[in-house]
Amino acid sequence: MLSRELEFRGINRNHLGMYFEELGGIPQTNTFPFIYKGDGWIGEILKEDELQFTKVFKVNAVHIRFTAETESKLQELIKLYRHKTTRVGG
Repeated sequence: MLSRELEFRGINRNHLGMYFEELGGIPQTNTFPFIYKGDGWIGEILKEDELQFTKVFKVNAVHIRFTAETESKLQELIKLYRHKTTRVGG
């Protein structure tokens, strides 16, 4: 199994879990680490931190591990997940 860890900032942790479910993941736990198992892959929400840039500007940082059976499945999982986390300003 191959894995990669990424950090997502400014997105609610519950939404990040919901994205795994939308990709076919089934929740395995309901505490850290939150684990979701899909067809040939596992997504883990490892931890959530708070980053403070100024006295009033704070943002969350969620650490996620993606694991898949093959490199191609891992790349596809990350691609689909990143698509769900894309935020477009306007």
